[in-house]
Amino acid sequence: MSRFRDLGLFVTLAVFWGLSFPAISVGLEKLPPLLFASFRYDVAAILLLVYALLMTDNWWPEVRTDRAAILAGGVFLVAGNGFLFIGQQTVPSGAAAIMQTLVPIATAVWALLILGERLSFLGTAGVTVGFVGIGFVIQPDPANLLGGDTVGRLIIIGQVVSVALGGVLVERASPSINRAAFTGWSMLLGALILHAVSLGAGELPGSNVTTPTAIGSVLYLGVFSTAFAFLIFFYILGTYGAFEASLVSYLVPIVATLVGVFVLGETINLLTIFGFGLVALGFTLLKRDAIAEVVDSSFSLARL
Repeated sequence: MSRFRDLGLFVTLAVFWGLSFPAISVGLEKLPPLLFASFRYDVAAILLLVYALLMTDNWWPEVRTDRAAILAGGVFLVAGNGFLFIGQQTVPSGAAAIMQTLVPIATAVWALLILGERLSFLGTAGVTVGFVGIGFVIQPDPANLLGGDTVGRLIIIGQVVSVALGGVLVERASPSINRAAFTGWSMLLGALILHAVSLGAGELPGSNVTTPTAIGSVLYLGVFSTAFAFLIFFYILGTYGAFEASLVSYLVPIVATLVGVFVLGETINLLTIFGFGLVALGFTLLKRDAIAEVVDSSFSLARL
């Protein structure tokens, strides 16, 4: 029963995160991007910190490593997501979700530069194939590099790079604080940064901020695709490990693309889908050892 329950949680997480990209596209019709992003993390931070306060003992960042991790998480993992909201003003939600699959590959590059980790020949090939795949997703026009939605896609690549860097910096800090509390504090810091940048950019809440569309988008993103989703993610991470948890990122674009195409009327061309396949292949090459361990474990369970 527990394995069926966990599979259900895995699918639920993919749906929550997959729907977040169409929800951003819908909310951007009513809200300016950075203010929208800050509202999302306001809601999520409050929920996660209340949960951590009531349900855990280790919720306050008492040691330096916890504070360093929260700083890295707030700046790069959370505030860096403001680039996603800016980019999705012109980029279809499915394409934006596909670009998130580059995060594990970009993380490997940052780990190489910051943590001194080494890549094998096949690992290097995986990183290369992944970046080639993103080239097909971005699809720049050599005659007009700033035309179409190329700029928006490049801005989302900036978000991917920021999130990957944040993950590596958090890993280096090795925080001991409870995961939900760490995420809540990071989101609170990130939301404050986004509010400051939004104000500096001249984004002011207008009458649209109180429309059902705006409120519904913020609540869905803050409650379901952020607060609830991260609690599910932490459970999967703690139960099955980082590799299995990362696999959800390859279901998310499928959900986002289907909803974007059939509900929002977006279009995804074959080159974008081909690029997604290359990124998935790059991930497979990069994580081949972890994949082999999972396959061996599955066969061992099947023989029992």
